[in-house]
Amino acid sequence: MTGYLLPVTGETWQVMTLDLSIGGEPFHAQAELRYLPAADQWFFSLWDHAAGELLVNMIPLICSRGEMNDLLRPFRHLRNGKGAGSLLCLRGTEEPSTRDPAGENLAEFRLLFLDEIPDEN
Repeated sequence: MTGYLLPVTGETWQVMTLDLSIGGEPFHAQAELRYLPAADQWFFSLWDHAAGELLVNMIPLICSRGEMNDLLRPFRHLRNGKGAGSLLCLRGTEEPSTRDPAGENLAEFRLLFLDEIPDEN
């Protein structure tokens, strides 16, 4: 299992590229984080950068508490069953100011993008 700790800032729109190997195949991705003030919430989008295809569009960042909450799990069918990786939103401080990332507090959380999280059996 390999992954990236995404370098988040307080900017309301952030774009970054990621290079992973998912299912044994290279995956060159572009990730976007966007804050929408009306919802007071952060959202995540993901493109297959090489194919220019939008894979995941504006899913809300919901923090994992106690159990791993893979935000990209519903998208495992994409890319011919190879999936789009795994994304965990974790508390970066003991007591963040909000339950999930909101407003200017994204830096109080950690976003971990992984090639995959093995299924529990």
